[in-house]
Amino acid sequence: MAKRLPTGITVLDREIEGGLPAGSIVLLSAEPASQSELFLYELTAARPSLYLTTVRSDQAVSDAIDRANTRTGDPTVRDLGGDAPLDRANRMIGTLPEEATLIIDVVDTLERYDRSRYRRFLNELQTVMVNTGGIAILHGLDGVDVPANRDVTAHVADVVFDLQTTITNAEIENRLVVPKFRGGKALAEPIKLRLAESVNIDTSRDIA
Repeated sequence: MAKRLPTGITVLDREIEGGLPAGSIVLLSAEPASQSELFLYELTAARPSLYLTTVRSDQAVSDAIDRANTRTGDPTVRDLGGDAPLDRANRMIGTLPEEATLIIDVVDTLERYDRSRYRRFLNELQTVMVNTGGIAILHGLDGVDVPANRDVTAHVADVVFDLQTTITNAEIENRLVVPKFRGGKALAEPIKLRLAESVNIDTSRDIA
């Protein structure tokens, strides 16, 4: 079995046999109005992390991590906004140390590039992650304007986390589905989560 790196999110590591295979690319797909950023913040606690932001400013991300009422690390945060974000991302991933966590929040901006350029980026990222033995988390928004290259991201990704958020009877339900897991096994059932101040299992009883 490939070396596993814990995500730092206890409830998730328990379900995926201790963590993610070293060298993995992970797609975290979530709706824009979900609190999926809590996953990203907690992922920074496990090991040195590089957090690349494409929408919010680096200061906004750093402030949000500092305010988070959950266990976080002290990631290096860099803004990919402005001109040529894909080129900047390529330069930044070349600086990753061994067994680091890379977070791209959100990957949508990069997915809007020409397919051949984006494919080259993913292939380079895959090579870097395998060589450094780290983990890359690509945060993709599952909203009304999903980039055409999302299918490429999902195909290249070793692991897919699909966070599904539904609102029923004035209640918000979050379920994490793991349909793809190279080097491990996909989960047979979704994990019902409570996203508030941290990522936890939702122990409330389902009502049929």
